[in-house]
Amino acid sequence: MTEQLRLMAVHAHPDDESSKGAATMAKYVSEGVDVLVVTCTGGERGSILNPKLQGDPYIEEHIHEVRKKEMDEAREILGIKQEWLGFVDSGLPEGDPLPPLPDGCFALQDVEAAAEPLVKLIREFKPQVITTYDENGGYPHPDHIMTHKISMVAFEAAGDPEKYPDAGEPWQPQKLYYNQGFNRPRTVALHEALLERGLESPYGEWLERWKEFERRERTLTTYVPCADFFEIRDKALIAHATQIDPDGGWFRVPMDIQREVWPTEEYELAKSLVDTSLPEDDLFAGIRNN
Repeated sequence: MTEQLRLMAVHAHPDDESSKGAATMAKYVSEGVDVLVVTCTGGERGSILNPKLQGDPYIEEHIHEVRKKEMDEAREILGIKQEWLGFVDSGLPEGDPLPPLPDGCFALQDVEAAAEPLVKLIREFKPQVITTYDENGGYPHPDHIMTHKISMVAFEAAGDPEKYPDAGEPWQPQKLYYNQGFNRPRTVALHEALLERGLESPYGEWLERWKEFERRERTLTTYVPCADFFEIRDKALIAHATQIDPDGGWFRVPMDIQREVWPTEEYELAKSLVDTSLPEDDLFAGIRNN
């Protein structure tokens, strides 16, 4: 390797980085890769999902500061760098019909304008690889979908000297991936492994809900072996205490079963400017030693 490898992971909210690709990032950090998480919003409108913290007036009043502190702790655990884009959480609209999104929120920004601060960070950090969400956002949260949109614009524009001339010297990333850690093959494999061992599975309802949605199966192109870093992933996730119940479903699959049955995190290669052979086991395949 003749050049420092750099990975940028673009996420919508604090805690997304710890639930999507965290073990991959910890693995690369351990190998000397420079890893930067870009968090688009402050998570201000996120619900307090940990029942142990619900109803706490301080947390409810200072949710922005609390979630920033949680992000700082997760960053330290993962060994990554982290930057905020500074947009305001759009919230997850619920009801029928869905209510309008709040004024000024991330999802209502002009995509071209909202991509500029991300272009600036790409040009400053110079990642060879970027990870983000697919066009459905992984799930249809407006902030996740907007994260996808600005990531695609920024990937294309960062290397073009005619685009965003005030955002720094051009830099062209070589590969862009969609996080696909929540995929059906993984979920089925863990579900069946638990039942075979006479254990309760937290995935039964997930799989039933999956049947209700007509969505195409994503193409999993890249399987990164990172089982040795699953515990670090879980610690980082637990650091987001307002969002994660340490006694909840996230942590009901014994670690030894996870490592044995599904020791990887998965990605979908969306764009590549280098030659690579699929399937891959490395986000930097085709880049190392080139």
